[in-house]
Amino acid sequence: MLLPPLAVLLVGGLLALFAYSPLVIVGASPNFPAIASSPSADSSALYSGYAQSNLSPIFTPEVQYWGNKISVWSAEFGIDPNLAATVMQIESCGHPRARSSAGAMGLFQVMPFHFAATDSPYDPDTNARRGLAYLARSLERAGGDARLALAGYNGGIGVIARGEWNWPAQTMRYVRYGAPIYADASAGLGSSDALNEWYLNYGVSLCRQASEYIGLP
Repeated sequence: MLLPPLAVLLVGGLLALFAYSPLVIVGASPNFPAIASSPSADSSALYSGYAQSNLSPIFTPEVQYWGNKISVWSAEFGIDPNLAATVMQIESCGHPRARSSAGAMGLFQVMPFHFAATDSPYDPDTNARRGLAYLARSLERAGGDARLALAGYNGGIGVIARGEWNWPAQTMRYVRYGAPIYADASAGLGSSDALNEWYLNYGVSLCRQASEYIGLP
């Protein structure tokens, strides 16, 4: 039986929404509060009680929430906090219980094989240290090139040595957003078109869930 035109449009819209690295949230409520349609340039000021840090203000409130922690974790591995925040933004939008359909877990969407048997994968400190250790390795392999390091974080360090035309489509998409977001953060901008685009295309639902889980106003 043919679907009526309106049903076809609705089905197509739902498929598009979940086309990019879908996440399921462990332990989250099914009812999420509405938030602004795009991140505010003043979000870090709004949540200064949570995030007295040196993060760029472009990141969403859910990532700013972890600002102090991101600074501490990044210092441990010699990584720019804005690069770590870029990864967190795209991977989980600051949701410590995020889990991808591929099995990646937590704030930095770390795959299970990176954890020791005694680790608690969803513990923020453990998850961050495992994720940022891999990011540091990727950055080293990339010769300090943040763009290539982001590709390595998403697609595996092996992709760094391959031509970009051989990268998986998801890795190309990851770098397409991640590299300019990090560039905007590094440049000291107050807002980021790249982050706004990522948010509208992929981040709305994820960030709502993160906001609900960590209890932002």
